[in-house]
Amino acid sequence: MQLGQEPSQFLENRLFYRGRKFNFEVNKLRLPIGIEGYWEVIRHPGGALAVPITPEGKLVLVRQYRFTVEGRLLEFPAGTVEPDEDPAETIKRELEEEAGYRAKTWQTLGKFPLAPGYSDEFIYAYLAQDLEKLDQPPQQDEDEDIEVVLMSFEEFEQAIMAGEPIDAKSITSFFMARLLMDNG
Repeated sequence: MQLGQEPSQFLENRLFYRGRKFNFEVNKLRLPIGIEGYWEVIRHPGGALAVPITPEGKLVLVRQYRFTVEGRLLEFPAGTVEPDEDPAETIKRELEEEAGYRAKTWQTLGKFPLAPGYSDEFIYAYLAQDLEKLDQPPQQDEDEDIEVVLMSFEEFEQAIMAGEPIDAKSITSFFMARLLMDNG
């Protein structure tokens, strides 16, 4: 069964907040199994992420400060999909802005829900290869505190296993890229 084939019946909106990057709703719904209740949901336009690999076989990651966890996470370059923007265009822009690279070869890894217990956000993941370092990368967003980090596949796997602070979308996309490359 595909997602969206069993919609809940919307009964009432109790709360709505429009934010800069996402919206928050509390809605009364009737679930497909007949239960009625109030459920909270974050409405998000989606995100795009790249697993960038240099010609030398290094992964390009960013160590970024995230106020929500009060610390720096190791992540692949990613960004929020703008209104009416194709996720492939989102990630091309974000790879240049966040990491200072441009990729000549792109492959779709797929999409997946990020946190379906409370958000409708999907991540569109891509493998970015044949990278070139930009002489003059575009300006990062003013609220971004980013350090570019190059790691081998083995170093990244060790970081995951050691419990270093790495976000889930990056871990998931890394293994999606490994599967594609191992079976490609």
